[in-house]
Amino acid sequence: MRITIIGSGNVATHLAAAFKNAGHRIVQVYSRAMQNAALLAYHVKAEPINDLIQIDPETDIFIIAVKDNAIGVIAEQLAVHQKLMVHTSGATDMFALLAFADNVGVFYPLQTFSKTKEVDFRNVPLCIEAANESIAKQLQELAQTISNKVYCIDSAQRKILHMAAVFACNFSNYLCAIAQQILTQHQLDFELIRPLILETAEKVQTSLPANVQTGPAVRNDEITMNNHLQLLKDTPNLQDLYTLLSQGIIKLDIERHGDK
Repeated sequence: MRITIIGSGNVATHLAAAFKNAGHRIVQVYSRAMQNAALLAYHVKAEPINDLIQIDPETDIFIIAVKDNAIGVIAEQLAVHQKLMVHTSGATDMFALLAFADNVGVFYPLQTFSKTKEVDFRNVPLCIEAANESIAKQLQELAQTISNKVYCIDSAQRKILHMAAVFACNFSNYLCAIAQQILTQHQLDFELIRPLILETAEKVQTSLPANVQTGPAVRNDEITMNNHLQLLKDTPNLQDLYTLLSQGIIKLDIERHGDK
């Protein structure tokens, strides 16, 4: 398939590489910054452009992998070519594209991406939505060339999925960053808790998170929790966060097992 990548960020970079490795032809890579377009285009043997006027209409699909607030602006300019357009956002409705064209869809990879870290795309869930059955079939076939996990997810479901992903990924990473700051402030190495973080992540690959919850809150260990709050006395915002999360864990455990 001939594919044009709109964007040069993390998602665009990994998708372009996955498509290229699967045997598709990347026609062009667009970015407002020519340097960024050129860097990605070089790796996938495509033409870099930094102006949508330079778009080559001889493509089968536009993959729009840009910031959410730019999707509509880009789509409006690409609609004139009357080619299949999809965006890759988890939080943006498909109607952002339907406002400008009929042959549209969504191609959302549910994963956290960094340009410098390789990802096995065969294991990345791809969430597909389409304006009609014909487009859905096209997108499913395209998705299956790069991933073994393809799902049909509508816009409402995708927004819920994206929100859940923020809790599971972004918030948990933020909590790890807090842990790193606390350790650094007390001259302790973050390496000490990397195995703990890894074990926590591995547990939920085979068990539901609520079933493997550990820690002072689930044990209702008030002495330990109060000691932790005392250690955080100079950072009231972290005290509040610690209390909020502990109360949430306690509430979840009560809902599962009743008041002990």
